[in-house]
Formats: sequence, structure tokens, C-alpha cells
Amino acid sequence: MEELKKEMLDKKVWAVVGATSNEDKFGYKIYKKLKDRGYEVYPINPGYDEVDGDKCYKSIKDLPVKPDCVDMVVSPKIGVSVINEIADKGINYVWFQPGTYNEKIIELAESKGLKVVYNNCVLVALG
Repeated sequence: MEELKKEMLDKKVWAVVGATSNEDKFGYKIYKKLKDRGYEVYPINPGYDEVDGDKCYKSIKDLPVKPDCVDMVVSPKIGVSVINEIADKGINYVWFQPGTYNEKIIELAESKGLKVVYNNCVLVALG
């Protein structure tokens, strides 16, 4: 998984599902760190119009570009429907933050041909 983590972190266009304006939440911290590290990053959360001054999108299918990688910061219950959107958009990489996955969602993602990282935090990986 270490090699796959590096491969994903080398990708420069990301979407964060579960991005939020609440600075105490991981959805904000991850979005902000990716952005501050020079990644082109798109927030996805139907509950917000913007995150950190950037337009926030309601879903993967609403994005103006195809991201290289999607970071999941939502519960597996919400994430299951997002996996189908990710696969439909032709995105290859999904990073599940700790607490955002279970066996069912990992199996679903892999059955769609997605490359997945789980049980690792983007914040930790970026240092």
C-alpha cells in the first residue's frame, strides 16, 4: 500500500468528499492541507456553497474536471453511493480516511476497478 499511497500523492488534482467550512473537522483540514501543498482540489459537500472561499460542489458528477484522486471523509453509508459516481466518472483512485470505510465499501470500490488506500490519513502522509 505504501507504493500506492505515493502514486496517489503524486497526482495533483483531488476532490474531497465531505469537505467542510468547519475548521475543526477533518473535511476542512484535509482540504486545506492539499490546497496549501499546491494540489488542485475540489470540495464536495451538498451542505455547503463554498469551502475556504472556493465553490463547493454537490457531487462528483457536478465537478468541472475529472480529478485524479478522491479523498473520502464521509461515513461508509454515504460513501457507497459516491463510489458509483467515482467509477462512472472514470476516476481511478480513492483514498478512504480512517473511519470512512468498512469491508463492504472496500469490496465495492475494488469490484469497480478502483485503486484504494484505506487506514491511512492524508494529513499524516503529507507530513
